Amino acid sequence: MGYTPRTPNVFFAVMVGYLANLAVPRLGELLKCTLLAKYEKVPADKLVGTILVERAFDVISLGLVFVIALVSQFDVVGAYAGQLLAPLLESNKSETSYLKLGVIVLFILFIAVGTWIILKKFPHNKFVSIFKNIIAGVWEGLSSIRQLDQKGLFILYSVLIWGLYILGTWIGLYATAGTSNLGIAAAVSALAFGSIGMIITPGGIGAYAYFIAKVLEKNGIGFEIGFANGTLQWFAQFIIVLILGFISLGLLPWFNKKQPNNESN
Repeated sequence: MGYTPRTPNVFFAVMVGYLANLAVPRLGELLKCTLLAKYEKVPADKLVGTILVERAFDVISLGLVFVIALVSQFDVVGAYAGQLLAPLLESNKSETSYLKLGVIVLFILFIAVGTWIILKKFPHNKFVSIFKNIIAGVWEGLSSIRQLDQKGLFILYSVLIWGLYILGTWIGLYATAGTSNLGIAAAVSALAFGSIGMIITPGGIGAYAYFIAKVLEKNGIGFEIGFANGTLQWFAQFIIVLILGFISLGLLPWFNKKQPNNESN
């Protein structure tokens, strides 16, 4: 998009965002946009678009991890997935569920059509103009992936990031005696379901360890040992984010206060 934010500011903003997510899910994304808009003068609406692209790519990557887990541990992943979906499949209230789904779809369509009419009827209204500019900025951020000069490098870095997630989970299995004999396949399965736990609770507290424990249970590991391992892995991530998040929070104003002096020299 023509912006070149400095690497330290990007790193600090990401770590502060992770820190905020420990308290309130998705607050970190908003905070990351705010910090980069303040210190790097990148419009926040365009940043929102790039974050949506990032999250969409994360969903695709997580889906691929699930595919790898399913291929490498079909019996484990299939059994646990079936256990999770069983209450939904056995529900006797399917008609009510379809009705709710229909109402939600109609409501979304109503909002979409209403928004389109307002944009067409009142193009010169101040608030409509601001809203259109925000939509345009978000769309520019969303389409930014097509403008990447090095798409291959972007994909390579994404693969390396998720590869390190898998490697970190595997190394984490060595933290407890009962799980130290498990292989990389078990780590992939643990990461796949543990990631769900990171999504559904703030910072993954409780849910991350629970999902890992249930997956490891299918690998023949007792729930208590699996839960202890999942808790240790979660706590390690929590401490890292806590330390780097607060350090980044302190370094952000220091780095940006110091920078103009360096430029003037």
